[in-house]
Amino acid sequence: MKFSLGAAMAIGRIDLNLIKVFDAVFEDRNLLRAGRRLNLSSSAVSHALTRLRNVVGDELFVRTANGMIPTARANAMAGDLRSSLHKISATLGVDDFDPSTSIRKFVVAANDHLTAVIVSQLSKLLADEAPGIHLVIRPSTRLDLAEQIDVGRIDLALGIFQQVPAHFRFFTLMTEGDLIVMHANHPAARRKLTLEDMATYPLLTVSVGGQEEGAVDGFILERGLARQSEMFDRNALQEALRAIGAAPRYRTTVPHSLAIPTLMRDTTLFSILPCSLARLIVADGDFVMALPPYQVASSTFRGVWHSRNDHDPAHMWLCNIVLRAVESMTKEQTWS
Repeated sequence: MKFSLGAAMAIGRIDLNLIKVFDAVFEDRNLLRAGRRLNLSSSAVSHALTRLRNVVGDELFVRTANGMIPTARANAMAGDLRSSLHKISATLGVDDFDPSTSIRKFVVAANDHLTAVIVSQLSKLLADEAPGIHLVIRPSTRLDLAEQIDVGRIDLALGIFQQVPAHFRFFTLMTEGDLIVMHANHPAARRKLTLEDMATYPLLTVSVGGQEEGAVDGFILERGLARQSEMFDRNALQEALRAIGAAPRYRTTVPHSLAIPTLMRDTTLFSILPCSLARLIVADGDFVMALPPYQVASSTFRGVWHSRNDHDPAHMWLCNIVLRAVESMTKEQTWS
């Protein structure tokens, strides 16, 4: 990309406050909210944006009915600029973080399964330890998940990731396999399941993307991040049934796991779900769970974030409290 001589000369005179204004407007998409965060008036924020626009030679943000929408140039700039701010704060030692008094907003990407089993525990911890923190959950099923992490719109993504790009970091949340869930009145509810059962009864499964979205072997790959698109081990089931000359009876596939109880009530459907979700569903007593009659591979759930946040104490605190939420969830869930 070419820059004019005037722009190049202006860069030498730019001050850090303009970058802070860009960061706030990019995050909030609103001049008034950005100003409140920076203790500036909306007119001061607008003036700072004008100065920055003169430097880079781009509008950066376009005012619309839905707020200040970043241009392509702003999106391209955002990741490096926000990373630089974090590094400067960490180097100067001015990025102190006290969760008990902070009013910072964190954006976490998660599907409805992880929202139900982990974020519910996380909310309890936040209420006790960080009452001013604003937690926003975004769907991890969106096709631009990697891009949203890259540009700083998502602080932490939770899910099953087969592949993580080098500029991302990750930690392990939990590892678990699948369980079969059925209504308590199901004909197979009070006995050990067989492969014949898996071929006989129809299946209710969860999938957030197929081949039309570019899924391969149950994963969608974008920008080097491969995220799970199916919430069960399809290959293990199909191979086990193929060995007895049978095939699964896929009846209904849904994109939202929390629709499972409603759709399965008073039916002969089986649903193959992650252990933590299965235990949550059977907790109300209307459903039962059973071990699959075939070998299932365990899946590892991870938290993924951008490496620019490595030295941000607030982000490290977020990762830690999410891990504690998983520990709380694990203690509460028992086999029933």
